[in-house]
Amino acid sequence: MPIEILMPALSPTMEEGTLAKWLVKEGDVVASGDVIAEIETDKATMEFEAVDEGTMGRILVAEGTAEVKVNTPIAVLLEEGESASDITDGPVATAPQAQATAAAEAAPASGGSEKAAPPAQAKDGARVFASPLARRLAEQKGLDLAQITGSGPRGRIVKADVEAAGAQSPQPAVAAAAPAAPGPSAQAPQIAASADAVLKTYADRPHTEIALDGMRRTVAARLTEAKQTIPHFYLRRDIRLDALLAFRTQINAQLAPRGVKLSVNDFIIKACADALQQVPAANAVWAGDRILQLTPSDVAVAVAVEGGLYTPVLKDAHQKSLSALSAEMKDLASRARDRKLAPHEYQGGSFAISNLGMFGIENFDAVINPPHGAILAVGAGIKKPVVSEDNQITVATVMSVTLSVDHRVIDGALGADLLKAIVDGLENPLALLA
Repeated sequence: MPIEILMPALSPTMEEGTLAKWLVKEGDVVASGDVIAEIETDKATMEFEAVDEGTMGRILVAEGTAEVKVNTPIAVLLEEGESASDITDGPVATAPQAQATAAAEAAPASGGSEKAAPPAQAKDGARVFASPLARRLAEQKGLDLAQITGSGPRGRIVKADVEAAGAQSPQPAVAAAAPAAPGPSAQAPQIAASADAVLKTYADRPHTEIALDGMRRTVAARLTEAKQTIPHFYLRRDIRLDALLAFRTQINAQLAPRGVKLSVNDFIIKACADALQQVPAANAVWAGDRILQLTPSDVAVAVAVEGGLYTPVLKDAHQKSLSALSAEMKDLASRARDRKLAPHEYQGGSFAISNLGMFGIENFDAVINPPHGAILAVGAGIKKPVVSEDNQITVATVMSVTLSVDHRVIDGALGADLLKAIVDGLENPLALLA
């Protein structure tokens, strides 16, 4: 029986998406792993791969369609021996029903002379759902389908699962684990109750309604979650930048033949990464019923994009040179603005940096991005009168920073130690090369 292709959850926070583009058309033959569509999630435009083989029988959702809920049928795949006439005018069977029927009534491999293998049975007597090709391969390899974990829709066993299980023989056949189901995604803030009241208040004033896209919904939900559930406290320091600015000018002159130009933000990333190594207890995240202390310094950096923001993660930042960090950050920021980042590039990390100094903001408090333990808000470098070490009033370039800290993860003294390590690194930039 025809099998539904469902709108996938391509990120942990995805609840709906836009079917941006179909890369196949009705009648095309697809194999497991073929890219069949491009889907816009709440964060990026991503490629969607087929998990089964067959012929594209019918496209149910036209490209360009927005707000398609996860697990909504978007197309129908025909298996061997089936044709478009097998697709009824009514709703296509749900995935479990389609898989059960396909497993029991699959068409022969070729020429109609080969009998389909009987449906596999688990030890408890339950039927195991698998594609016809997967069942034939399992029979050829002498594998028990009941011992294989399916990675297809609703746990259906596909060709790749059998091949993976076969590669592990003679041990008990166990396929690669199915992709982890997305964790509970943050729900959008409950605004329906007050929406009518707000609309009524502004009914007589000219206005334009702007619908929330996936990214804005996610930003709203995560920031609401952060402020409602994370006990923030804030630590503030001023940093004298004159030594760093002079060092940056010198090193950029030396790097110019290589086409490399370091920014102040590159030094901030490196200083934070090194500080997390110097104060390892602060390199931690909140995990609900425990704290996870990370070994590497995985530092996220907020990047503003139209309609929202990304926080791409620079992994193992403490092990990378300033020029390597600069090149990686430029690449991540560019792809973030094009919404081309993959989920693993903006998930994870224990610490984040939000720099609004480039916009002229002198100081601000940033909201922690859960499950991070802290985030550093960076202001602009401003020339100010300061008292020198010999008690003389002089002018220095001073940058104000605020460390927002999750008190469940980091206590006050520990947070102060972390911020001191960051300040020391930026005021003594030569040490960042060590």
